Amino acid sequence: MMSHPVEPLPPPQAPAGASVLPLTDALVVLIVDDVPDNVAPLHDALDEAGYTVLVALDGESAIRRATQALPDVVLLDAVMPGLDGFEVARRLKAQAATAHIPIIFMTGLTDTEHLVAALDAGGADYVTKPIKPREVMARMGVHLRTARHVRQGAVERSQARNALDAFGYATITVRERDGRLMWQTPLARDLLRNYCGTEAPTTPPAVLQWLRRHLGEALDQREPPRLTLEHGPRRLTFRLHQRVGDQDGEGAGEDGAEESGDWLIVMQETSDASVLSSLAGSFGLTAREAEVLYWVVKGKINRDIGDILGSSPATVKKHLERIYAKLGVETRTAAAAMAINRVPLLQPQHGG
Repeated sequence: MMSHPVEPLPPPQAPAGASVLPLTDALVVLIVDDVPDNVAPLHDALDEAGYTVLVALDGESAIRRATQALPDVVLLDAVMPGLDGFEVARRLKAQAATAHIPIIFMTGLTDTEHLVAALDAGGADYVTKPIKPREVMARMGVHLRTARHVRQGAVERSQARNALDAFGYATITVRERDGRLMWQTPLARDLLRNYCGTEAPTTPPAVLQWLRRHLGEALDQREPPRLTLEHGPRRLTFRLHQRVGDQDGEGAGEDGAEESGDWLIVMQETSDASVLSSLAGSFGLTAREAEVLYWVVKGKINRDIGDILGSSPATVKKHLERIYAKLGVETRTAAAAMAINRVPLLQPQHGG
């Protein structure tokens, strides 16, 4: 153990006068070094300060331990036999589960090119050997606070988005740079399957075209027209909600720089069952006559209506004749206009 007491530096936050954290607050540090004696003083100092300390002696085991334990920070030796620290960092940053973990390099190499290499590999910071535990913990505190805020923000955004599902508002995020569908709620996944037949990371072509067509309006703080896709008597409406940038770390380029951003799109499915009921009630129509009139309003010809309803064009024509009589009109256009005027839910919904 070190001969002088080491005060815990936030995070973690220890009660006044306490040197050990409650277990529920202990943060996990993974130290990676092929020479255990090099980091023994640092291990003892971190342990005394209340951190949970894990150790890996080579690159392969470091990746395994980081993937399994998901530490709050990794202290990584740059030069090791086999898989060196630079490659370990690159692999951890390439995995979604470990990409968010801050990495602090421990290196005896002080040449600029080596320090740049450490940062390029994904390092958040570096300390030079011989290791000074107080300096390491001070640097850790800065990066742990940043990482904690980022993770908490991501969790809160995810919870807020998923909560929309309960109210029938599904959400997705689409990356502006390449049109990739980056995130979706469970309800959004099901709706996109049903209406578009697509799976993440593919953004439905109609949605992507609509997004790109109206990006200028959105960037100018003007709400773009909504996109509506129809599926029988049901329809799915898309609304461009807001630009969320690179907040989840997924919209960045290979060098970690933000490129464009992600767009949050809110979807809502509505059913025309209430519309059919209103048509029937307003004009004294049967359920089948209401369906025929509904599709007339949608611009379908008799043959298409027959295909949709499983009837022959001749049967549709007979339904139409009875509809004309009940509405007191003589043409499809007049019937459609009267239906739209009487039932507001039939008003056209303009998409992009």
